[in-house]
Amino acid sequence: MPVVHKEEAKTHELHGARFVTYANPAAGSQELCAWRTEIPAGTTGQAHTVTREEILLVLRGSLRFTVDAETHELTAGDVLIANPSSTLRVDNASDEPAHIWATTTIGLEAVMADGTRVRPPWANA
Repeated sequence: MPVVHKEEAKTHELHGARFVTYANPAAGSQELCAWRTEIPAGTTGQAHTVTREEILLVLRGSLRFTVDAETHELTAGDVLIANPSSTLRVDNASDEPAHIWATTTIGLEAVMADGTRVRPPWANA
């Protein structure tokens, strides 16, 4: 059974956020991916359409999630479910950093507003 210790987690940065990967194929997972996203204070997110369902648990701080033009304010302990083909944006308008724990199935892509497809390594590699 694969074990990933915190010092072995891979870190990636994109659009001002840090993604710390714990479970993906490179770490031994066969179906699921899981990572922690660290979002600095004052960050405006990038709208993107997800190709797979994502479950997002706010671990720390408060965040504004916009899903298909509907806005939700979430704080630590709250969960957002982003269904496939939904458009998602995450903003941290607060003065404190925020952290999210995210899970999805292998193969997630994000389609950006300009049509660019991003295949994030934390959900694929």
